[in-house]
Amino acid sequence: MTIDDKFVAIVPAAGSGARLGAPLPKQYVELARQPMIYHCLRAFAQVDRIDQTYVLLHPDDSIWETLDRTCFAGRVTALRCGGETRADTVRGGLAMLGRSVDADHWVLVHDAARPLIAAAAINTLIDALARDAVGGLLALPVADTVKREQDGRVVQTVARDHLWLAQTPQMFHYGLLREALARAAEHSITDEAQAVEAMGLKPRLVHGDARNFKITYPQDLALAESLLGGHPLDKEIL
Repeated sequence: MTIDDKFVAIVPAAGSGARLGAPLPKQYVELARQPMIYHCLRAFAQVDRIDQTYVLLHPDDSIWETLDRTCFAGRVTALRCGGETRADTVRGGLAMLGRSVDADHWVLVHDAARPLIAAAAINTLIDALARDAVGGLLALPVADTVKREQDGRVVQTVARDHLWLAQTPQMFHYGLLREALARAAEHSITDEAQAVEAMGLKPRLVHGDARNFKITYPQDLALAESLLGGHPLDKEIL
């Protein structure tokens, strides 16, 4: 890293989280006595090299302003730029950041639904990629046997060699990321790395942590609660 390196984080938090079946948007569901989003924001606030973390909200979000945000010591800023898709939200956030960051500044994009991210993992990603020409992401090599399905039945066993499960944060230079997402605007993408790959580039994989999983279903919430030291696991649920 050089003295001019700058790092900012953005956390898309404009979705509804319908698959979780909760009455609130997923990012505000309580987890270990705090809204889910608090846990990942706290981790980013603990990383000194990250100047600011931007939470990307839906324009009609009425919950964020009711939360006590004093624990973030001014290191978290909300931007109301949520779009129809995650990619739309990230594109909107990058556009709003255009006046405050340069093309070569690093942007770390993290899912609000991955509340168990640790500050140590964020630092590991920064250390691994700060000299990288492309950028990259946290990920885990696939350990389980993978099956391809059709109509609820196995039609193929897929070789797991060289397969990884993508996580977040995903870290790229601001200029590259904005260009990649602009080019991918007409396509369906599921993460920032996919947009960068579409430009012919190869993001670096940085070994992540299994605890940095994405909360999607109720049983995921129960597991996260247990790992955070909250309620014990309900064995009948899991």
